Amino acid sequence: MKKAIDHFIRHFRKRFLIFLKWFAFSIVSGVLIGIAGVLFHYCIVYATKARTDYPWLIFLLPVSGLFIVKAYHLLHDEKDTGTNLVLAAIHSGEHIPIKMAPLIFLSTVMTHLFGGSAGREGAALQLGGSIGNSLGRFLRFDEKDQHIMIMCGMSAAFSVLFGTPLAAAIFSMEVVSVGIMHYAALVPCAVSALAAQEIAKYFHVAPEQFFLGQIPEFSASSGLIIAVLAILCALVSTLFCVVLHASENLFKKYFPNPYFRIFTGGTIILMLTLLVGSQDYNGAGMPVIAKCFENEYTPYAFLLKMLFTAVTLGSGYKGGEIVPSFFIGASFGCLFGNLTGFAPQLCTAAAMGAVFCGVTNCPITSLLICFELFGFEGMPYFLLSVALGYMLSGYYGLYHSQKIIYSKYKTEFINRKTR
Repeated sequence: MKKAIDHFIRHFRKRFLIFLKWFAFSIVSGVLIGIAGVLFHYCIVYATKARTDYPWLIFLLPVSGLFIVKAYHLLHDEKDTGTNLVLAAIHSGEHIPIKMAPLIFLSTVMTHLFGGSAGREGAALQLGGSIGNSLGRFLRFDEKDQHIMIMCGMSAAFSVLFGTPLAAAIFSMEVVSVGIMHYAALVPCAVSALAAQEIAKYFHVAPEQFFLGQIPEFSASSGLIIAVLAILCALVSTLFCVVLHASENLFKKYFPNPYFRIFTGGTIILMLTLLVGSQDYNGAGMPVIAKCFENEYTPYAFLLKMLFTAVTLGSGYKGGEIVPSFFIGASFGCLFGNLTGFAPQLCTAAAMGAVFCGVTNCPITSLLICFELFGFEGMPYFLLSVALGYMLSGYYGLYHSQKIIYSKYKTEFINRKTR
C-alpha cells in the first residue's frame, strides 16, 4: 500500500510540475501576444477607418505593394509562405524567424489601409506563431515543446482578434493535422487564449457577436433545408480554395518578378473597385457581414469577394483568408435564406460555419465558433451544417502545409496534404 501511495505521489508531483511550467509560460505567451494582438487590432481598425474616410487611398494600392515586396526583400524573407510556414514548423520543426512578426504586422496593415481584400487572422496566426516560437527558443525548450509554444501563440492571437477563446484554444490543435488532436497542448492553449482575452478586455477590444433573433424549432423539414445549404456551402468553400490557389499559381507563372506581380494585382483590384462602384469588397468586409444579419445582401457578393481576395493574396499582398471565408459564407447564406424564405439570419450563421469548416477542415473549431458568435440556441442547425460542410468539402483547404491524417470517409490513415 505504501509503495502504491509513493508511486502516486511521485508521478502526481511530476505532472503538477509540468502543469506549473506550462501555466506560467502560457500566461507569459498570452500576455505578450495579447498586447501585440491588441496593437494589431487597433492598427487595422484605424487603417480601415482611414480608407473609409479617404476613399482615394485605393489609388495608392499598387504602389504600396512595391513597399511590401521591398520590405520582405530587405529582410531576406522573399520566400515567405505565411501561415503555411507556421503549420510546417509544427510538423517538421522548421524555424519561424522572429522577423516574420513585424513584417506581417506592417504589410497586413498596409494591405488594409490601401484597399487590398484580405482578413486579419492570417497575420495574427503568423504573428502569434512567430512570437511563440521565439519564446520557446529563448527559453531553450526542446523541439516538441517549441511546437506547443507555437500553438499557444496561435491560440492567443486568434482569441484577441475574434473574442472566441474556446474556439481559439481548439483551433491551433485541430488545424495542424486533420483527424488527430494534439492534446498535449490543451492546457497551454486554453490558458494562453484566456490570458489573451483578458488583455483584449482590458484594452476594450470588443468580441465579435451577432444576434440571430427568432430561431425556428428544429424539425425534419428545417433540417433538410439546412442540409441543402450545407451541401452548397461545401461546393462554395471548395471553389474558394481552388480560386485562391489557382490565382497564386497564375500570378507566379505569368509575373515571375514579385514587384511587377504585386503592382499588377494592385492595379486589378483598383480597376475592380472602380467597376463595382464601392469598397464593400476591399479590406476584411466585416460591415458587409453585419449587413447580412440585417438581411441586406447582394446576390453575387460571395463571388466578388472570392475574386477580390484571390487577386489580392495571389499577387503578394498580405493578410488572412478566414474573415473573407466568413464574408463568403454570410453573403451566400443570406442569399439562400431569402431565396428559400427560411430564416435568413439563421442561414447566414449556418453558412458562415459551414464555409469556415470547409476551408479550414476544422469541424470542432467551427462548431465552437458558431456557439461563441451566435449563441447555443441554433445548435442543431450549426451541428448539421458544420458536419456536412466538413465531409463534403473533400481534401481541399486554405493551407498546403495542413495534413489530412485520417480519411474523412473511412477509419483509414492517409497522411496527405490538402489540395
